[in-house]
Amino acid sequence: MAIKLIADAKTWARNIKRDVHAVWLAARDPLTPLVAKVLALIVAAYAVSPIDLIPDFIPVIGYLDNLIIVPLGIMLVVRLIPPEVMREHRETAAQASERPVSRVTAGIFIVIWIVCTTVLFSQIMAAFRHHFF
Repeated sequence: MAIKLIADAKTWARNIKRDVHAVWLAARDPLTPLVAKVLALIVAAYAVSPIDLIPDFIPVIGYLDNLIIVPLGIMLVVRLIPPEVMREHRETAAQASERPVSRVTAGIFIVIWIVCTTVLFSQIMAAFRHHFF
């Protein structure tokens, strides 16, 4: 029972991830209704916004809005997009998720972020020393 529940949750999460990408693609498609495009923008903005209906610092409950509102918003947007348009973009999103991940490219970006963070930190420390000492 628990194993099936975990497998179902993984499948659901994978489908939501695919649909997020598909909705992003569909929002740029001229066949997608304006209402769906606007709602997709609102859902995406809410998903990345630091402001939530329930603040994240509240244990457990703070993350529930992200686990409930964003998937429900995605499901609503999916229903507003014509089925043939959504099918096309789901296929594209599924193919994109099957592509291999480049560990070298990921490593390069990690190094770039570390270098930028180090430079920024050293500049802040130098300004702090100059200002206070």
